[in-house]
Amino acid sequence: MSLQDRVVLVAGAYGGLGSAAAVACARAGATVVLLGRKVPKLNRVYDAVAAAGPEPVLYPLDLEGASADDYAELAQRIEAELGRLDGVLHCAANFPGLTPLLQTDPAAFARAIHVNLTARWWLTQACLPLLAKADDAAVVFVVDAPARVGKAYWGGYGLAQHSLAGLVGMLQSELAGSKIRVSGLQPDPMRTPLRAKAYVEENDRVARDPEAYAQACVTLLSPAGASHRGQIWTP
Repeated sequence: MSLQDRVVLVAGAYGGLGSAAAVACARAGATVVLLGRKVPKLNRVYDAVAAAGPEPVLYPLDLEGASADDYAELAQRIEAELGRLDGVLHCAANFPGLTPLLQTDPAAFARAIHVNLTARWWLTQACLPLLAKADDAAVVFVVDAPARVGKAYWGGYGLAQHSLAGLVGMLQSELAGSKIRVSGLQPDPMRTPLRAKAYVEENDRVARDPEAYAQACVTLLSPAGASHRGQIWTP
């Protein structure tokens, strides 16, 4: 799938899937905007992405503390520096670990809801006017399987995943007739630091490397993703 001459924003760019997807997008021809809060980790991803394709752009931002105005400024800077935006891939996530709701710290619960749901929407909302100027644009939310994380102890993270699944269909319905496509990607369990907070890695026999789903991200961001419009895709 080609992303030639496209600009793609990857939120959570140094995470397991985020970094793999960023490299895959660059290899497909996209200029990738790498969004994340830790500059040293972004720099490492920058080198890998630059080696795979067009020179990427670093944009350090803490999704937990960023305001709606910060996201608006991000969109303005992308337009000023790159002239366009063709896709947004949401990989950023917050999961503090399995905890009974009764014992969950209120601040940790609120943080999980915000980073996994509210911040994703604020970022999307800020980017929609710029995405609307593209001939074909895509917003892709990476979603954990609601049936799995809706069980006991998954807390704010699990609740946010249910809401994200609803957001995909809701937003696509509201954007019907526009040039913007909305879809979700639901990978199988992946071998990432987030999953390691819930499962002991040496006993985790079902998880796959995030690279296995990087190409699916490229597909959803490319014109080929039109067939998954408004859907949660499990490749």
